[in-house]
Amino acid sequence: MKNTVLTFQQAKKEGTRLSMLTAYDYSTAKLVDAAGINSILVGDSLGNTILGYEDTLSVTMEDMIHHTAAVARGAKNALVIGDMPFMSYQASVYDAVVNAGRLMKEGRANAVKLEGGASVCEQIKAIVGASIPVCAHIGLTPQSINAFGGFKVQGKGEKQAQQLLDDARRVQEAGAFAVVLEGIPALLAQKITDTLDIPTIGIGAGAGCDGQVLVYQDMLGMFTDFKPKFVKHFANVGEIMTEAFKTFDQEVKEGVFPAQEHTYKIDEDIIGRLY
Repeated sequence: MKNTVLTFQQAKKEGTRLSMLTAYDYSTAKLVDAAGINSILVGDSLGNTILGYEDTLSVTMEDMIHHTAAVARGAKNALVIGDMPFMSYQASVYDAVVNAGRLMKEGRANAVKLEGGASVCEQIKAIVGASIPVCAHIGLTPQSINAFGGFKVQGKGEKQAQQLLDDARRVQEAGAFAVVLEGIPALLAQKITDTLDIPTIGIGAGAGCDGQVLVYQDMLGMFTDFKPKFVKHFANVGEIMTEAFKTFDQEVKEGVFPAQEHTYKIDEDIIGRLY
């Protein structure tokens, strides 16, 4: 059954936890979808994991549309959420609606996600007004990494914690159907979750959220540039892949691969008549 924004609303009412993973290509999307994951986030984290950037700031709308469309072709049941990249919505409400529309129309997303609280509520209202579902994102927002001075936990002080709670209320009022809580203390995430009527999706925000999201390369041990505290390796796929690559390299160089069973046949008489 296809997951929709109504699925998220119902899960919140029933107390059913929601699962979300990133994906950036057709093949991975098919695997994640087959596992029964509720939602696939085509995150601007592809800047780090796919394109090799140091941060997410260099990711473009064209990057996001390209990868979101590939994921949408592979995901039949998961709710596909496309990230709005840096400066695709901050400059104006008009830009926000146009670019959100591109992610839906060209990228075939089911919803879009953007970072920020009160400062982007006008954008959220306008996008929702254009019949585009919006997932908000507050706390440690990677697109604001320069303003934060690094990847630091947000909301540890009373003033900052109150601001995040206020931001959560504001994005809900603006029409967001869900909100990602990233890099905030678990008790604060629990308070926000209990306060809101829309589901919260945590990443580095403790177990009290309505759902959880991880970058799939992180949870599979495929991305080793850095490992945040909140990441759990559910499998060491990176090691398995490296060993397979090594074995392929060895067999090619030793002439073991391809073997007879991997080759196509032709009548030797035909070869003999060639000149």
